Amino acid sequence: MSARASTNPSQAALDILQRNNIKTAPVPVDKIARTLGALVRFSPLHNDISGMIYIKDNVPIIGVNALHHPNRQRFTIAHECGHLVLHRPMITTQVHVDKEFPSVVIRQLNRDSRSALGTDDVEIQANRFAAELLMPRAFLETELRKTFDVDDSTRIEKLAKQFRVSKEAMGNRLSALFSSFSG
Repeated sequence: MSARASTNPSQAALDILQRNNIKTAPVPVDKIARTLGALVRFSPLHNDISGMIYIKDNVPIIGVNALHHPNRQRFTIAHECGHLVLHRPMITTQVHVDKEFPSVVIRQLNRDSRSALGTDDVEIQANRFAAELLMPRAFLETELRKTFDVDDSTRIEKLAKQFRVSKEAMGNRLSALFSSFSG
């Protein structure tokens, strides 16, 4: 099942940052989840399950794998907040579980060949929302105005630590930003 977001995922994330007056990294993603009315619950889950979101008695519940690295947990919370903001009608009727394979997020429920390839619009939108929420373009541009060498892996590691995301997530985000500058 694929759904179109009623709003741009990046803009939705920026709106939330602005409403919560968040101007520096690391973004307090747990606070954002609470302002969206969600309860965040940590539980040990099977290693390939990052998280889930469902609505019980009109309260969104975000389940996070307690066994994952804290940076992965932050991305999971941001991703599930993306589902809450962008896809609430869809999650009202079912539990939405996100499974992780090497760097592909697939939908556990209603799984099909598109979702297994990570091309499901719903997952792409939630990932874009999470990336913008945790690593806002404006915050990164401020950091990049300082001396920055794209080939300097220690600088990417420092940025990842500053934003409390994985080095891989930061690398992907910077790659996307650099490609948008040249395109």
